[in-house]
Amino acid sequence: MGQEAKDFGHGSHRQQDYRVIIMHRLKFFLLPSLLWLIPGAMVAQTNQPEAQHWLAKAELAPAFAAPASKAAWEQERGKIRAQLWELLGKLPPRPKLPKVEILSREDRGDYVVEKFQFDNEAGATVPGYIILPKGLTGRAPAVLYCHWHGGEYEIGKEELFQARHTPEAPGPALARRGFVVLGIDTYCFGERNGRGPDGPSEKGSDGEASACKFNLWVGRTLWGMILRDDLMALDYLASRPEVDADRLGVMGMSMGATRAWWLMALDERLKTGVPVCCLTRYQNIIEHGYLHAHSFYYFVPNVLNHFDTEAIVALIAPRPVLFLDGDSDKTSPVDGIHAIEAAVRPVYGLYGRENNFESIVYAGQGHLYTPEMWRKTEAWLDERLKGAAAR
Repeated sequence: MGQEAKDFGHGSHRQQDYRVIIMHRLKFFLLPSLLWLIPGAMVAQTNQPEAQHWLAKAELAPAFAAPASKAAWEQERGKIRAQLWELLGKLPPRPKLPKVEILSREDRGDYVVEKFQFDNEAGATVPGYIILPKGLTGRAPAVLYCHWHGGEYEIGKEELFQARHTPEAPGPALARRGFVVLGIDTYCFGERNGRGPDGPSEKGSDGEASACKFNLWVGRTLWGMILRDDLMALDYLASRPEVDADRLGVMGMSMGATRAWWLMALDERLKTGVPVCCLTRYQNIIEHGYLHAHSFYYFVPNVLNHFDTEAIVALIAPRPVLFLDGDSDKTSPVDGIHAIEAAVRPVYGLYGRENNFESIVYAGQGHLYTPEMWRKTEAWLDERLKGAAAR
């Protein structure tokens, strides 16, 4: 098979490959093992009254609102970020720089792929790829790519080279645009599927459940450990001689989107991001009866006693971020998306940077990364990491 066919989405392959994406997605939604992603209108209709009873008796934090001044927000932002780290649990200290072993280097014509791994110093080896454009002159902008979940535990970082959820294979496509791209296998995915605390006999959702249970018992969260690995990958990406550490971005779809906006909230080194198809308030997920739409990794104990999603997203301000979602995506109730927009835009307004916060909601669209969204992603990253705004 030629390189174009491997990378997908080039020339005459583009329309055919997008039809493949649609057919794959239809099959995906029909798989019984992935019922948690099926549109759940009837589930939501029956669950809503019970959800309201549960929420009414819970001690939830008041709704987030932007402070009246930038100075007041700067003070509150520090408190929210500190609380966020505390909620993630007693994470092992992160080394200043991971000890990376390069396993292979392959020239693929207009880009080079290095496979690497590092010890996360918490009992796990983290494999990944870094994709380097050919012909670089000087340091290049870079993108941390976060793979999705979708119950596809066997894929992980290989998503970089597949037009499975994006209209083009994202790694090579971004490298051809001049970006260095890095992605890793998160816990329980790709080469880490079957490498949980219960060993190789336990894979998929069972392995993810055990990883979640282990971390809760030792006082931390699986989500916190996922983000910790991502930040170690970011540390490595920023250290590469080919990379301009002042022009780092992050992107991903679904679980990858959630990783992207949490990472931006926690780490100021990320100058921009494009999270796709996973944004809403946690309380709205409960109200619509969509708790089943997210797996174990997604849940952080005690978070709603302090704040909801909009307070986390507000930490990104005033850096530019582009959210792309569908109004019929059952992972992200659209009323929750609009609530976040209404709460976060005033925070950007405190900096006079309202245009840096962009959220586009596509009518009649579900959990799908369309060619239009991909074009917007590329244009956003080009402008924010390569254009005048990045300098």
